[in-house]
Order: sequence, then structure tokens, then C-alpha cells
Amino acid sequence: MWERTLQDLIRGLRANKKDESKFIAKAVDEIRKEIKSDDMELKAGAVLKLTYLDMLGYDMNWASFHVVEVMSSPRFHLKSVGYLAAVQSFDQETDVLMLTTNLLKKDMTSLPTDVSVALNGLSHIVTPDLARDLSPELITMLTHSRAHIRKRAILVLYKVMTKYPEVTPQAVAKLKDKLDDPDPGVVASTVNVLCELARRNPEDYLSLAPQLFHLLTTATNNWMLIKIVKLFGSLCPHEPRLVRKLQPPITDLISTTPAISLLYECVHTCIIGGMLQGSSGDSLARMCVSKLAAFIQDADQNLKYIALLALVKIVPSHPHLLAEYQDTILSSVNDQDISIRMRALDLVSAMVSPNNLQSIVQQVLSHLVSDTSSSTAPTAAQSLAQHTIPGSPTTTHISPSQSPAYRLVLSQRILNMCSQSMYENVTNFEWYLSVLVDLAHIANVDIGSQIRDQLVDVVGRVRGVRRYAVKLMYTLLCDDTMLHNARDEGSCSEVLWAAAWICGEYCSELSESQKLLPYLLQPEIVTLHPDIIAVYIQATSKIFGYWAAEIAQRWDDDDLQEAQSTVELILGRARQFVSSSDVEVQERAANTVQLFGFIQADLKAYKPKPADNPFSEASSSFDPIGGEPRFPKSLYLLQPLHEAYELNPVALTAQASVPIPDGLDLDAWIVPPPQEPVVAIEPDYEAKVRKIKKGKAKEVNGNKVKNGKKKHKEEGNGVVLITREPDDEIENAEERERVRRIAERRERLRDDPYYIMDDKPSTSKRVDDIDSIPVVRLDDMPSLAGIDDSRKLPSLKGDYSSPTSYVIDRDGEMPEGAVAPSPQIATPRTLSRQHTPTPISAFPQYEVEDEVRTSTPEPIQVTRTKKKTPGKKKRTKDSSVLPESSNP
Repeated sequence: MWERTLQDLIRGLRANKKDESKFIAKAVDEIRKEIKSDDMELKAGAVLKLTYLDMLGYDMNWASFHVVEVMSSPRFHLKSVGYLAAVQSFDQETDVLMLTTNLLKKDMTSLPTDVSVALNGLSHIVTPDLARDLSPELITMLTHSRAHIRKRAILVLYKVMTKYPEVTPQAVAKLKDKLDDPDPGVVASTVNVLCELARRNPEDYLSLAPQLFHLLTTATNNWMLIKIVKLFGSLCPHEPRLVRKLQPPITDLISTTPAISLLYECVHTCIIGGMLQGSSGDSLARMCVSKLAAFIQDADQNLKYIALLALVKIVPSHPHLLAEYQDTILSSVNDQDISIRMRALDLVSAMVSPNNLQSIVQQVLSHLVSDTSSSTAPTAAQSLAQHTIPGSPTTTHISPSQSPAYRLVLSQRILNMCSQSMYENVTNFEWYLSVLVDLAHIANVDIGSQIRDQLVDVVGRVRGVRRYAVKLMYTLLCDDTMLHNARDEGSCSEVLWAAAWICGEYCSELSESQKLLPYLLQPEIVTLHPDIIAVYIQATSKIFGYWAAEIAQRWDDDDLQEAQSTVELILGRARQFVSSSDVEVQERAANTVQLFGFIQADLKAYKPKPADNPFSEASSSFDPIGGEPRFPKSLYLLQPLHEAYELNPVALTAQASVPIPDGLDLDAWIVPPPQEPVVAIEPDYEAKVRKIKKGKAKEVNGNKVKNGKKKHKEEGNGVVLITREPDDEIENAEERERVRRIAERRERLRDDPYYIMDDKPSTSKRVDDIDSIPVVRLDDMPSLAGIDDSRKLPSLKGDYSSPTSYVIDRDGEMPEGAVAPSPQIATPRTLSRQHTPTPISAFPQYEVEDEVRTSTPEPIQVTRTKKKTPGKKKRTKDSSVLPESSNP
């Protein structure tokens, strides 16, 4: 026999854990029979068992109508079972809810017990239709004689107002009267509902402020006071007069209440309500900060968390008050709880000012340093004791900051604190550069690219720090630690990119710049990223160019050997990167090999001038027309290439400020979309196509093909013959002429050693218009200009003293033609006219090695043929030179 009680069902489930699904399936079959019974007791028992199974995840929607039947029972213990099942299983889409309207109306006017269970069920199953139909009865029940009925009706009214907003005006008027209800439970329920409603539209509840203020000053229930304070926090931003009115009672609550929850709500209301503003709010703000600082020192982690959240909102208006508790706040950065550490970092970042930036950054850095130094492995005895003695305490402690994710957050916060608002809080940029280098060594996370960008940006914007930056980067390049750890995760090797770039760009600040070249050319740099290697090669060229121009000014024949050895060292290392797989490294290495090959040939051909040379007194002075200097002229080859223009930071809106040149259509296709396919014809085959008659066969070299079909025939020479649809045939002379020119061009390129031909039959159905590609003539490009003898190189001597103040270029450089309506785009020809110094005499011909010998080919003259139009002859147009306005 099957026992029909819920207790027996639970016992059966526990006894059949191994075959629970089979047992439940049998139980559901039995419930299906019981629920159809006319016995209401048996039906209610079946619904109760279904409700329990629904809690386990089994569906009971099939029994919704039977649930409504049990809800309509006149017996309270059965009715409560029905309402419980409805609350558990009904949703907004349940179709039998429309049958409950009259049932709910009847129960809401019945005995108090039935009213209570009906109100409780309605709060869970209310729909827009039920809210519309039952709102009059519900508002009437707000005046019920029993207090617990009024309290339940008020709470259900909130759900009804959310589903049916049209009842809000009438309901709010009734709720206003309930604020004066003699029962404190009813008043507390009313305040709770108003607090939730005011979050959505506070302006509608400003009229309740007098009654709420009276409750604030007279009530003793802490939970109701919390709701009232929250409600005033929503109203204060919309009524400024409330701020001054609420300051005395809120201050009294903060100073007297022992309830921490009420204290925090008062402090939070003061912050969001604007009560801390002005002279009258300073004392209140000091009191709030002191209370929150006490929360931080409390052992309760929840109090620490909410205190840090509140202090973050006070910092913008009262940073000086939080400065008194700086050490207390920073101690939370190393807390065991990750959520508290993150909130402490938020607060520390908001506290930063020019006065405390250095101290805050140093303390945050100390957490990274301490974690690095304290991460020692346990000894063998300690590890053995932990595994053999179950109760032995752990002797090693893993700091929470050793987590890579948290170390990354710490490092990023340091960079953000220092760089916010264009370094407005940094007063000593030499200190900041040192911090960046220290951070690169101790971060042990992937933050090298951000440090690199900061180094380059600071040096580019702050001129006064460039000499110290070059000195610091020189030390970094000479240190092998970063270079040897370049392949390790979190090595921050990108800092070497910034170091090489800064030393190359501002090498004039180095007293002996040539001593840096061996470090830039050491064999270990092959382990670096290709981007860093490319900058190393470029920096080598810049440093040598400056050093070569320097020794040319004070030339002595004894310098010749040193110059030759330096050039050989650069060439030897650059040749190793000419075959690099990275395009950027390969290009820069190839350019370096060509330039230094020319310099090497010049140095080998140089012969010391006799002592009676008229230019011996001033080695750098010579006649630019016919004179010859005492030094090799190739020493001045590289410096103009790198120092012709001053490199300044670019403004954020520089690109957007450049007007679009006339004739440039940004919406035009660069590569037009493919059009109708065209057959590719081999050059050794001349198709003879005859269109005979529509609907009849076509003849192609003697092969007949039916109309509308395609046929492929393999010839002996490997040529594929393709016949096309009648609409795609080559019908006019213009297309035949185009095909002939393509065939002639392919024949001409077969013997070209610089053009790779594909001997396989072409399968492409599209022929690019090669003749439409523009070609720029290079014969009128400006020649390499020399150095002006009147240009004085900057002195490398002199003591360096740290500047007392720094000038930051916050705006950056704007393009010259940004404000002009039709700007002139800079071309190599125009740039050379504006910035090239007076050239020196032409270099004589030197004996250059084969690998560096270069020759300039004759300019290629390209003739473009226009498509022939009927009745006109073919014309040619010389398109070898592009106008300057189209130069991108």
C-alpha cells in the first residue's frame, strides 16, 4: 500500500537514493490519481506532495487548476496549502490566474485568517490584470480595524503599484495618512514602502518631508530610522533646503547612536545628500571621517569594506581630512581580503595630490618589493613537518600581493596616479623616471608596454628632464639584467625599447655617446623582440651620426682608426639582421648596411692632409664651393638625416584638425570590388570567336559547342579553351585590343629576371588593370644635402643641475596646415626646400665594395592607353608623374 502523506514521501526519497528517479516517477503516477479525487483532503495532500517535488526541480504546472481548487477550499488548513502551492509554482504566464480574481476578492472580505493568507499569496502571484481588478479592495483594506491586516495591505500595495502604476496617486494619498497610524508596525511598513518608491521618482514624495522629519526626531526604532534616513538621502538632491534642516538631527544621531548600521546610513546620507558642503559641513565631515576611520581599524571585514566605499566619496570634497589617516588607509592595501585591497587602492588613488604623491607611490611600491623579497621557499624540514604532522602550523605565509593579477593592478595604479590629468600631481620628474625604472625591475608582470609609453611621453613633453632621462636610460642599457630576462614572463623588456629610443633621439646629452654603441650591438640582443631590435638599430645610426659630426668638428688624424673600427662593428652586427624574418628589422638593417658601407668606403679612401694645408687651423671650416675639408666628409652623412626636424609631442586633436586635401575622396574605393569575371587567355593562343546565330552552335577553332553551354578542351600545348555564354563573348575591337596588349606585356616580362612568371595555366577569371597603376618618377627627387658649416653643434660639456621647475608641453604640436582652409601637403621636395641647410661640395667617387655598390636606374616611362571610343583615335597620356596633391 502506498502511504499518501508527505512524511512518507520524504522517507521514501531518502530510502531510494540509488534509484530516485524511478521512485519519483511512481510517486507522481500515484499523485495524478489522488489529485483527481473528490476528497478535498486527499487532493490537498497530493498538492502538498507536488509542492515538495517542485522544490526539488520537478514540474507541477500540469496541476495548476487543481491548485486553484484547493485554494477555494473553505477550510483554512487546506486553503493555506493551495496558496503555498500557488506561490511556489505560479508565474506571470500561468493561464489559470484569471480564475483567481473572484476567489481573491472573496477571501479579502472573509475572516482575518483568510485575509492574511490571501494577501500573502497575492503579493507573489500579482499580475497587471490582478492589480487592476483588486486595487480598490486593497486600498479599502488600508483602513481595516486590525493592525496586522493594514500592515500586510500596505506591503502588498507596493507590488500592486509596480504592476499597475495608474493606481499610484490614489495609493500615495492613503500611504501619507498611514504615517500617522497609531500602530508602529504600520508606520514602519509605510516608511519602508515609501523608501522603495522614492528611489524611482523622488520628486513625487517631497510633500512627505514634514511628517518624515517628525518621525526622524521622535522615533526610537533603529530599523525605521535607517529607512527614514535613506529616504531623506533620496530627497535632499531635489530640495536644497532639507540639507540645513537635517544637519542637526543627523549630527546628533552620528554622535549618539550605538547602532553601527544606523551610523553608516547617516554618514552615507550626509555624503550623497550634500550635507558636507560649505563651511557648516566641515565639522560634520570631520566627524564622518573619524567614524569611518574607526571602521577601518575594526576587526569586522564588512565594516572595513563599507568604510572604504564611503571614504572614496568624501575624498573629492575633503581630501585634507583623509590625509590625517593616510597610514591607516595604506595599511589596508596589504589586507588578506582581496575586496578590501581593491577598495583601498581606489581610495588611495583618489587621495593623490602634489603634496602626497611621492609618499603614496613609495608605500605602494614597498608592497611589491616586500612581496618579492619575502617569497622564499620553505626548507626541507618545514615541508616534511607539514606533511607528516597533521596538526603542525604552516610555517610559510604567502602574501596576497604575490598574485600576478593583484601585482598588475598595483603597477597600473601607480602609473595612473602619476599620469592622471597630464602629470598634474608630479612635481619632480626625475623622481618619476626613477620610479618607472624601479617598477620595471620589480613588477614581475606584463606592464612593460605601459612603462615604455610613459617614459617616451614624459621625455617628449618635459624638456628639462631629458638630460637626466638619457643618463638613466644609459644605465639601463648597460645593465644586463633586463636583457638576460627578456624572454621571461613579466620581464618588462619593452622598457629597453624606450631606453634605446631616448638615447638615440637625445644623444646630444651624452658626453661620450660612442661608448653606448657596444651595448646596443652586443650579440645578446637577438633574444629581444623584433620591435626592440629595430629601435636598437635605429638608435645606433643616430648615436653614430652625432658622434661622427662631433669628431669632425675637432678632427685629428688619430681619430680615423677609431672611426673605422666603430663602422666595422656596426656593419658586422647589422649584416646579421639583413636576413631577419621581421620586415621592420630587415629594412632598417639593410638601410644601415648601405649607409655605413658608403661611410666605410669613404674612410678607407681618406688620406690625411699635409700639415701645410690652409684648412689645418680650422678643420670644420672650408669653402663650400671648391674647398676640401681635412676630415672625411662622410662623417656628416647621417646627422642631417636624423636632426633635420625637431620631434615634438603631438596634440590629441592633431589628426582630426588636418583638413581633407582638395581632390581627395575618402569614400572612393582604393581597391574596387570585383566586377564581372573575364576569361584569362594565354599569350600563345589567339582566339577566333565567331558568333553564328542565336540558338545555334558556335565554332571555336573548329570545335562546335551548343549555345548556352560551357566546354573545356585541353590542347596539346596545355592551353585550356573556354567558351562563354553569348552575352560574355568578346565582341568588340576594344576588348580584343586589350587582350592583345596583355599578351604582349606577358611576353615582354618572360625575360625579365626581376619578374616571376607562373608557367601553369591561369585559373583566375579576373585580369587586373595593370596599366591603371600610377608610377612616380624618381629622377627629380632632391639629392642628399650636406651640413651647413655655420651650424654649431651643441656642446657636450658642462655640469648638470636639476631644474627647480619643469615645463610640461601639455598641448602638443599641431600640424602647420591645420587651420588653413586648403593646406599644402608636405612632400619630400617641399620639405627639402624649407629645412635643408646649405649643401657642401659634392663627394668624389669612392671605391665601394660590391655588396654596398648602388646604382640609380633610369626612370621608367609608363604610357597609359585610353580606351578607344567609337569614332575616335587612340591617344596616349604620360602618367609617370603624380601631382603633389595626391601624395599621401
